[in-house]
Formats: sequence, C-alpha cells, structure tokens
Amino acid sequence: MDFWLSFLPLIIYILLIILLIVGIILGIRTIITMTKVEKIVDSVNAKVESLNSVFNLIDYTTDKISGITDKVIDFVINTFKKLWPKKKINKEEDLDEEA
Repeated sequence: MDFWLSFLPLIIYILLIILLIVGIILGIRTIITMTKVEKIVDSVNAKVESLNSVFNLIDYTTDKISGITDKVIDFVINTFKKLWPKKKINKEEDLDEEA
C-alpha cells in the first residue's frame, strides 16, 4: 500500500507536466496560426478596398441606366395614355347602378 501512495502522486505529477507542455505547445501554435490568419485578412481587406472604386462606378452606372429606363417607360406610357382617351362615365348611370 505504501508503494501506491508514493507512486500514484508521481504518475499524476508527470501526467500534469505532460498536459502543461502540450497546452503550451498548442497555445504557441494557435498564436502563430492567428498571426497568419490576420495577415491574410489584412491582405484580403486591402484588395477589397482597391476594388471599392470599381464597385462605386458600377453602382453609379446602374443608377443612371435605371433612371434613363424609367424616363423612357414614363414617356411610352404617357404616349399610350394620350392615344386612347379616357372613357366618359355618366353620373346618372352610376347612380342608377348603385340603387
């Protein structure tokens, strides 16, 4: 019994030291990986910022095209409205239908 009382704490201490070493190694690898990821994210962010002006140009162009097509559609609709006059509704007929 004396053997187990002196041997088990020794095994537990050795396992705790191994666990601590593995934890330190994993922590260092995580820090290294995070710095690499940060560099990649910064690179991607710089590339997106360089394309920002292109996206603004595309947005401006689509807004202008949309405005022009709206004006053309309004012109066509107004032209068709002028070609076909509105139907005149007799007030007397409406009153008779409601009653």
